[in-house]
Amino acid sequence: MVKVVIADRMGKGQNVAKGVEKAGGTAVVVPGMGADMRLGDVMHEENADIGISFCGSGGAGAITASNKYGYPARHGMRSIDEGVTAINEGKTVLGFGFLDQEELGKRIVEAYLKKYGSQ
Repeated sequence: MVKVVIADRMGKGQNVAKGVEKAGGTAVVVPGMGADMRLGDVMHEENADIGISFCGSGGAGAITASNKYGYPARHGMRSIDEGVTAINEGKTVLGFGFLDQEELGKRIVEAYLKKYGSQ
């Protein structure tokens, strides 16, 4: 099962989590303000497959996770299609501007399963 950690600067991410679960994944939403900066730590603790970070720039949490743990990351994304492309290119940490949409979680998990198969 694909495990996805969702970390939003404003403490959100529940809609993305619903999409992850609809696609058959397990969602872990990091609680609280500034959660994006804890993305890498929670991914590491949870042994997660994918991390999704949300903030205004779409970069801080993803860059921090990549720098601290070496996760391949893409940041500054503004669309679901960009996230799917990043998964297809082997990225596991995705940094978006605020985009707490169910479809994002669903399509990211579907892209991961298509690329890597079920685990």
